[in-house]
Amino acid sequence: MDKRTRVWQLVGLGWYVAACLMLGILGGLWLDQWLHLAPLFLLVGLAVGLAAAFWGMFRMLAALNADDAGESAKDRGKRGR
Repeated sequence: MDKRTRVWQLVGLGWYVAACLMLGILGGLWLDQWLHLAPLFLLVGLAVGLAAAFWGMFRMLAALNADDAGESAKDRGKRGR
């Protein structure tokens, strides 16, 4: 995997985290306005957004790490020949 691909994957990871947080916060604010329970759903939305962001970030970074490990093994195999 070249450096540009890795950079764009990490940029995508940042956008994913931001989107999860914003959707959780905005959804919580909307529910708070609708149900008049401020700041209950704002905090719930923030917690759900954080959980989704960390879970997605963990899965994306694990996949990137697995790709790196596979490429490293291929590189070692090529050098050994």
